[in-house]
Amino acid sequence: MDARRLPARHGVLWLLAGFALFRRHPPLMTAITFGYLLTVIMVNLIPKAGPFLLPLLLPTLTVMLANGCRAVERGQPFGSEALTAGISEQRVGLIRLGGLHLIGSSLLVLFGFALGDPIVLSDGMTPEEAMALVNDLAVILLLASPMLMAFWFAPMLTAWDGVSAGKSLFFSFIASWRNWRAFTMYGLVLVLVGVLLPGLILIVAGALSQPLLSILSVALRMLLIFVLAPTMVASVYLSYRDVFAAAVPEPVPAQPDE
Repeated sequence: MDARRLPARHGVLWLLAGFALFRRHPPLMTAITFGYLLTVIMVNLIPKAGPFLLPLLLPTLTVMLANGCRAVERGQPFGSEALTAGISEQRVGLIRLGGLHLIGSSLLVLFGFALGDPIVLSDGMTPEEAMALVNDLAVILLLASPMLMAFWFAPMLTAWDGVSAGKSLFFSFIASWRNWRAFTMYGLVLVLVGVLLPGLILIVAGALSQPLLSILSVALRMLLIFVLAPTMVASVYLSYRDVFAAAVPEPVPAQPDE
C-alpha cells in the first residue's frame, strides 16, 4: 500500500471537509454517528462480556461508519448493503483485527492499573495530586498513541483493500507516522474547537450572566454532540481517502502525425 505524505494543513482540511460532508446530509450523518455511539454503549453495558466484546466489534463498526460516509459522499442509496459493504467478504480479517484490538486494549488497561489507584478529580485536589494525574494521563496517552496510529486506517484497509489484519496495522502505523504533521494539526484543531473555545465562551458568559451561562452551556453541548461528533466521524473516512487515494495518471500528450 502506498500512503501519501501530506502537509500539516490537511489536518485542518479533514475537519473542514468532514463538516462539508455533514452539511450535505445532516440527518443521515447524525443518525450514523448516534447509531455507532448507541451500539458502543449497549455492547459495553453487557454484563461481564461487554468490555471484552466491544474491542472485537470496533473494527467492524468503524467500517460501517466509513461505509455510511462513503455512501453520503457519493450520493448512493443508503441501506444495509451500503453499510455492510466489504464486511462479509473480509469478516475473518476484521475478526482477527478485533482480536488484536482486544489484546492492545487489555495491555493498556493493565498498565493503567499498574500506575496505582486512580486520582479523583475534585475541587480540593492538591497541586501534587494534580501533577500526578497529569503525568499518569500523559504516560497513558503516550502508550496509547501507537495503538491509535495502528488502528486508524486498519479497518478500511482490511475491508476495502483486502489487506490482512497484521499488514493493515503495519500500513496504518506507517501512514500515520508519515503524516504526523497533519495528525498533530488535526488534534490541535479539535482541542481548540472542542475544548478551549467552548471553555472560553463559558468563562466569559459566566462573568456576564448566570442565565446566559446556562443557555450557552446547553447550546454548546448540542453543537458538540450534533455537529462536531458527525464531523469527526466523516473526517476519519476522509483522512483514509486522502492518504490512500490512488494517484490520478497524468494525461498522455497526443503524438503528432508523422
